[in-house]
Amino acid sequence: MKIEKIKKNGKKYIIILDNGLEIKTFDDVIINNGLLYNKIIDDDLLDKINKENDYYNIYYKVVNYISKKLRSEKEIIDFLDKNNILDKNKIINKLKSINLINDLNFAKAYISDRINLSNDGIYKIKNDLLKHNIDLGIIDNELSKIDDEIINKKIEKLINKKIKNSKYTGFKLKYKVVNELINLGYDKSKISEIYDNLDIKNDDLIIKEYNKLYNQLSKKYQGKELEYKINVKLYNKGFTKEEIDCIQKN
Repeated sequence: MKIEKIKKNGKKYIIILDNGLEIKTFDDVIINNGLLYNKIIDDDLLDKINKENDYYNIYYKVVNYISKKLRSEKEIIDFLDKNNILDKNKIINKLKSINLINDLNFAKAYISDRINLSNDGIYKIKNDLLKHNIDLGIIDNELSKIDDEIINKKIEKLINKKIKNSKYTGFKLKYKVVNELINLGYDKSKISEIYDNLDIKNDDLIIKEYNKLYNQLSKKYQGKELEYKINVKLYNKGFTKEEIDCIQKN
């Protein structure tokens, strides 16, 4: 079979043979097999071209997959498995050789994105990277580079936001805030320390809540019973016994 013409077709090329057969292929295949100079294709070469086409078809699918966002080696392996590719090593090694697979770079970018663009804490980031099969040494080394002050400011910002949007106060508020931040991946002792150092005032809140409850419950209860009902409601809302006793003395 003789090559009559090679023409570009989008990102690929079409080889037109003298028997009417057309082969859609890649520039890599053309160069690898010297098809710009060797105009004769026998059955063995045709079989080789078809195998290389299969390889580059999936190779460029993976390259396109990576171009959308940085991927870990595990993500690439999962992608190849999903496409039922048996000989994954050749593609993995090729991508590593041109630095399109680099778990160190992936970890750096992932940590930077999570620190700057999400509410995630260190522990959550670490667990997510472990799910990507990133080496533990790489993870710990990169996380250790994060300035503690950055994490502290994130914790303080989250605490203030959750206090502002919460219907709870006192110990119940702290309990809920601390547990929500633990679930986000922050250290419990650090959360509590920052929370305790914030100037969180309950005085105005308890006065407002007490007056509201008094107006509601005094229509039905009086004296000690009224006082008891108000105390229970205030306690359930998260105010401490000391805060409740103080407001009633005033």
